[in-house]
Amino acid sequence: MNANAITVRNARAEEFNAIGRLMVDVYSSLDGFPKPVEQPNYYRMLENVGEFPARPQTELLVAVSPDDSIKGAVVYFGDMQYYGSGGTAVNEKNAAGFRLLAVATDARGLGIGKILTQACIEKARLQKQQQVVIHTTKAMQTAWKMYEKMGFKRSADLDFMQGELPVFGFRLLF
Repeated sequence: MNANAITVRNARAEEFNAIGRLMVDVYSSLDGFPKPVEQPNYYRMLENVGEFPARPQTELLVAVSPDDSIKGAVVYFGDMQYYGSGGTAVNEKNAAGFRLLAVATDARGLGIGKILTQACIEKARLQKQQQVVIHTTKAMQTAWKMYEKMGFKRSADLDFMQGELPVFGFRLLF
């Protein structure tokens, strides 16, 4: 399978549980990232990722293969007040953001993360936002490098602590 065969669309309600399991699997397997016993509320949020689209201007995007199998997902926020992270990101104006990007193990290295990121950037541009705000951690070095290659710049003013975990902010300005 190659990235050209991937379609990004809004997730369907019947896919929410599978997407939640994917996110829990991906995040719990990251070296250096807190495990479910360390941050049970965070993992409960991941399991229930299908609740995010109930928020205004919030979409759960899914990357699917031609046979409609889920290869990745991300939550897009067209209004940062619904972003739901720690720190000051929820106060950003004229900004969109995304969180909880996850790519299935069998689809790593195919560009799925980049495709999902580009979909979020395009949505922000269509909404005439001035920037896209995101967060990542040191445990997510592959994503961190990808974001920097795509033009995101570190923004220490967006940093916060998630329990014992430092979370680092980034911006892409248009």
